[in-house]
This record gives sequence, structure tokens and C-alpha cells, in this order.
Amino acid sequence: MHPERQRKIRELFDDYIEMYAARDDRLTARFSQSFTGYSGSDSRLIRDREEWVRITRQDFAQVPGRIRIEMLDLALQDLCNDVVVATACFHIHLPSAVHQLAKEVARLVLIFRLEGADWLIAHCSYSIPYQSVQDGEIYPLQSLQEQNSALQALVAERTQALQESQALYRLLTEDAQDVLWRTDGQLVLTYISPADERLRGFRADEVVGRHVFDMFNEEGVAVLKAMIERRVQEEASGTPVGFLNFEVQHRCKDGRLIWGEVLSKPDRNAQGEIIGYHGITREITERKRLEEQVHQLAFHDPLTHLANRRLMLEHLEQAMSASKRSQRHGALLFLDLDNFKPLNDLHGHGVGDLLLIEVAERLKACVREADTVARFGGDEFVVLLSELSTQPGEAAEQAVAIAEKVRTRLAEPYVLQSAPCAPSIRHECTASIGVAVFRGRDESQNTVIDRADAAMYRAKEEGRNRIQCAPGPAAAG
Repeated sequence: MHPERQRKIRELFDDYIEMYAARDDRLTARFSQSFTGYSGSDSRLIRDREEWVRITRQDFAQVPGRIRIEMLDLALQDLCNDVVVATACFHIHLPSAVHQLAKEVARLVLIFRLEGADWLIAHCSYSIPYQSVQDGEIYPLQSLQEQNSALQALVAERTQALQESQALYRLLTEDAQDVLWRTDGQLVLTYISPADERLRGFRADEVVGRHVFDMFNEEGVAVLKAMIERRVQEEASGTPVGFLNFEVQHRCKDGRLIWGEVLSKPDRNAQGEIIGYHGITREITERKRLEEQVHQLAFHDPLTHLANRRLMLEHLEQAMSASKRSQRHGALLFLDLDNFKPLNDLHGHGVGDLLLIEVAERLKACVREADTVARFGGDEFVVLLSELSTQPGEAAEQAVAIAEKVRTRLAEPYVLQSAPCAPSIRHECTASIGVAVFRGRDESQNTVIDRADAAMYRAKEEGRNRIQCAPGPAAAG
């Protein structure tokens, strides 16, 4: 049962118990119009709601003072989306000197059904160790001993009803689309529902008896190991771990990888020791694909697939933090194409887009994989270099060397073709590059960008197709 649903049903059950114990007449408003029930003092099935209301009020009138209910056990069980069964065992302590009843175990079965926007009680069944009472009585305090044989038959009947409901629950489980599973304490699978074969292609007999790690790829195994280690640490500190939720890729029999969201909870023995796990796995491959698309649109330029301004600023923030720790310099290269507008004016934006795409490919080929290349907009590009020398002079030389490599590569002629049958267009296009070296957090992100941008404009003013280094932050100020 989903934790939120379990919380809701537990809240409904607790409200019922509290109103019953307090002899609160508002309890009668919780009964469904199609209510049925067995009272503890009568073995006949009551099908009339008003009759059950009368019995409830008779109960409250016979024992008007608050009673105490000592809960022994409670089980919540889904039958379907709008029907839930709550089964409880408890002792009833009446506010009197007669304590025979408190020694007996009473059993209550409540069936909650969602009707419209409200959860109402559709069925109530009490199993209390007596059968008949005198007129006007609910608790037959004079005849408890006479009821034992009837109690046994009633318990057997209710047990059979519970077993039937459990069989229905198993049927619903087998037909569920989500994968239900259980493992022992060593993470060896002891049960997996048929949904796994529909999802991944493995039969249950190919999975049961194997370690759960066999279900995941290497990254998924690493995620699970990290969560296990975290759980061990939290348990050692005295913090019991309940539900865990994580997302990992699962291996399919045909070699595919699919994404699954796993909800897992440990099984514990009477001493609180973990003896296994159970949980639910739901496929989220399509959701992950959509999330990746959203991320791509949010942080990448749709034309060149380079990082956009937002992602570049994040990477610059990370680079400045890393530089502060390592004392190594970083550098920002700000580029502007020198001969882009005439191409757009003469051949249109479609050809201009082809040039921008080719520029992006050349830029990526000139830098390391750890460096970031971004399109700031129009024909402006930024290259972020990290892990340069700790010496400012050497760092500047390294940055200029990479900038020269970029300038030379971008100055090579471009051959652009908008369609396979269209004539190719040869175009000469260079770049003006401004270089700003930084270390740590001696200045803000915007200051680094402004210094590189200003150096780029000086390169343009001095003739284009050249590199200009920005003065340090103190000199710039």
C-alpha cells in the first residue's frame, strides 16, 4: 500500500476507534447507505443502516462512560482503488468492576469504501467471545462463559472471510502493472510478480533465487550500494530507515535498458533486525525521456546543442569554487564572429545557421572534454577553461595557446550546403577573441564575463581575427 494511502486509511481507522471509545454519536454519520455488518452480540448479518445505527446507540446507552481500547494488532489491505480492509485485534476495557471481557481478544473488520469524495464504512464486523445477550444489552456481562463455542465458530467464519479477501488481494497483485517483489536479508529475490516478465521479459523462475544486483546495470548497482551504505550508517546511529525511493536502470532480457522507480521497505523481526525487503517497481522510461528533453531545452542551445547562458553560468560558478580550493587558474574565452552578418544578409538565416553549427563543432574539437563551450546568443560563443596553472603568467599563456588554436581553426574556410542538391557556398569567417583569466572568487561571475567581453571588443577594434587578453580584476577596476 502506498505510504500516503496507508496514512489516510490509518487516520480513518483511528478516528473510528476514538469516536467509538468516546461513545460519540457522530460515528453514525460515517456509515454508508449500503452498510452491512455483524455486531458482537448477534450472528445475523445486518443489512439495514438504520438498524446498525440503532444498535450503535444501544451500545452507547448501555455503557455511557468512555471505554478504553487496547490495540494488539492492525492490518490494512487494499482490495481495489476504492475499497480498503482494516482488520484489528484488541482488548476492551469497560469502565466497571467487571473485567472478564478485558481478558478476551476482540476482532474488528472494517471495510472502507470511497463514495464520491468521502471514505465511508461499508461493512463492520465485530468478533467478540459471546453470542447472545438479553434485550437491551450489547455487552452480556452475565453470560460470557456461555458464548465460547459460538465465538470459535464466528472466528472461523471471519477467518475464512479474511482468507477469501487475501485471495482476492493476491489476484489483484498478480494482475497489477507495477512489479511487486520481496527479498531475503541478503537481497536474494524470494518473490517477483508476473508484471516483471511483461516489463523486462524474464520469467519468475529466471529471477527468484538471484541477487537483486542482477536486475540493474553497473550505475544502478552503484546507486543501490550507496543507499545500502547510507542505511547502515543511519541504522547504526539509531535512526531506523523506513521506505526508500530511488530510480535506476533495469536490464531487459533482449538487452534493452529501462528506467524503474523503486519503492522499498525493510522487513524486521521482533527484535527490529532487518530480515528482508519488499517493495514495488514502476517503469518510468517515458518520464525520464521527457525529463531529459526538458533539461535539454532548459540548459542547451537548440540550434548548436551547446550549453546556453544559464548552464555556462552554473559551470562558471563550479569552476570558480574548484579554483578557490585548488588555487589553479581558470579562463573565459569570449568569441564573436567577424564576418557573420554579410552571410545572413546575402544567403538568409538558414545558411547562417549552418555556419553557427559548424563553428560549434570546430570549437568542441579545440578544447578538452572537461571544458565547456556555450553559445551566448547570435554569433557570440564562450569557452570556459579550468585547471590551468597556479601561476598567473603560465595560466595566461595556456589560455592564449588554446585561444590561438581556436582562432586558427575558425579562420579556415567554410563550405556550406543547405540541401543535398543545393549549390555549396564557400565563406570566409574569422573570430575576435577576448581572454579573461581568473582564480577563485576574487571577483564575481559577471566581472569575469565583462572583462572577457571587453577584451573581445578591443580585438575587434584592433583589426579583428585576433586575440586580446583582459587585464586582471584589479587593473580592470
